[in-house]
Amino acid sequence: MASAQQVLLPQAFSSLPALPDFSSSPSALYPMLAFTFAALLLLALASWHCIVYPKVFSPLRHLPEPAGGSYLMGHFYHLIREPLGQPIREWINKIPHKGLIRYLDYFNTERIAVVGSKALADVLVHKADDFTKPPQFVRVIGNVIGVGLVLAEGEEHKMHRKALLPAFSYRNIKDLFPAFWSKSRELTHSLAKHLEAVQDEHVDLDDWVSRATLDIIGLAAFGYNYQTISHPSGLLAENYRKILTPDRWTQLALFLNFVLPPWLRWLAPIRNTSDNARAFQEIKTICRQMIQRQRARLATSTDSDLPIDRDILSVAIATGAFSDEDLVNQLMTFLAAGHETTAAAMKWSIYELCLNPLIQHRIREELWTSIPAHHLNYPNDQSESPYKDFQAAHIDQCAYLQAFCSEILRVHPPVPFTARVATHDTSITGTFIPKGTTLVLSPWAVNRSVELWGADAHVFRPDRWLMPPNAGVTTSGGLQPEYSATRPRLERQKTMGPETPYAFLTFLHGPRSCIGQSFARAELACLIAAWVLAFETEFCCPEKCGESGLGGKTYAAGVEVVVGISARPGNLKVKVRSLGKRQ
Repeated sequence: MASAQQVLLPQAFSSLPALPDFSSSPSALYPMLAFTFAALLLLALASWHCIVYPKVFSPLRHLPEPAGGSYLMGHFYHLIREPLGQPIREWINKIPHKGLIRYLDYFNTERIAVVGSKALADVLVHKADDFTKPPQFVRVIGNVIGVGLVLAEGEEHKMHRKALLPAFSYRNIKDLFPAFWSKSRELTHSLAKHLEAVQDEHVDLDDWVSRATLDIIGLAAFGYNYQTISHPSGLLAENYRKILTPDRWTQLALFLNFVLPPWLRWLAPIRNTSDNARAFQEIKTICRQMIQRQRARLATSTDSDLPIDRDILSVAIATGAFSDEDLVNQLMTFLAAGHETTAAAMKWSIYELCLNPLIQHRIREELWTSIPAHHLNYPNDQSESPYKDFQAAHIDQCAYLQAFCSEILRVHPPVPFTARVATHDTSITGTFIPKGTTLVLSPWAVNRSVELWGADAHVFRPDRWLMPPNAGVTTSGGLQPEYSATRPRLERQKTMGPETPYAFLTFLHGPRSCIGQSFARAELACLIAAWVLAFETEFCCPEKCGESGLGGKTYAAGVEVVVGISARPGNLKVKVRSLGKRQ
């Protein structure tokens, strides 16, 4: 008698669909075989790139790396939950390393965080030509700031940097201080009048500060007064608001263009017909008009006029090294990157001033003794430049103000990270780096490294930049020599403080260092000085202050880090009290 199993099994198989009969037409089998082979090949390639190579065969697998992470996605989920640069800031002080930390991004893509001084020296100086910016970085950022000096590579970069260097010499920057101070005082005067008119002490920092830095770079760098402080609805200001505050779809498109492989980027086209793209084209049109106007003005200038034409655009035109399209890209770069990063640094400055009221008082007392009385107040008569005799020394000799600016740029660098990719097989401090490896340089992390700055690396302490009495001259923390001559020197002790300029990574180093760092420092110092002289500032919700959380993920008063072109304090709500005129 047949068992129940013997009876049921044939019945079960009889209910399955019949396999196709290929005996009469064998060629019908080929598409199925081809599809199966392609699927298996794709699976094998994916397994090799996502699992086998990074975990078994990569020459970088022996480098220290953070614990945890997804088997397939590495540390990707941790990276996207935090502001850019925040995870590396944690790892640099928790993971024992010799300058390099390996971590895995999406689909276990290898990334190398360069966090040691010797490793940074190799990447930025000794072997700078071995590394370039990643193509996806250039593509995405180029559609925001233009493909200017920041994104140029190789001989093009060297030529353009050499041509532009005279415009950024400190001798030239000194002549721009009247413009810096004039616009800084215009900001505080206009804001005070606005608050008086609306009977309110609360300030929209994002709008006011961004308009001021846009005005400053227009006047000082391009010889053009955009008047965005007094006319906030101007075309240039409106277009930059669209670009720097993109909608959710544009943010998603930017992200996908950055992470997707080339053959999938059509899913998130970066060039679209959105407001963001139109704003970019309108800014380019404004830049072309500026170039034409400046060329016409220089063509009719006499020899006696030329010494006053020290703005970046005039110098660039005078060199003859740039076509009009090159000039458009340079202007786009300096306009977007220049005004946005300084605005971010100014917002962080106001954040720290609110946290530390005594710092406000100390800076204010120093300024009262340094700046002549007629420069302390905003004049009623604007028929002529009221600050034409304002001197760089008025700001440079304020040691504590300079120390405060340096500490802002250390603790809150506007650009949290940047990247490089190896153009060929090379090495960093003896460690083999294969071609195509992506390196991450994070000022957010390096500037707070306990190894480089001591146990109080996370503490905001401007006094660390002041030279103690009878101390010798020491390393100047990355300042340019001609600019650091009048700047406070780093305090160096046996147990804390940097022993190397690579501890201060805000402006990078070497041939790709920020060409505008002296410009940015001078502009920031003038903005802070004018602000502290005009206002006492505090958080709108002081009960939320508590600890600043500088060593961790949280900030005081409900502030959150917002990352775009720069990392700025979001949700920063402050109120100001006007101090009136200094008698």
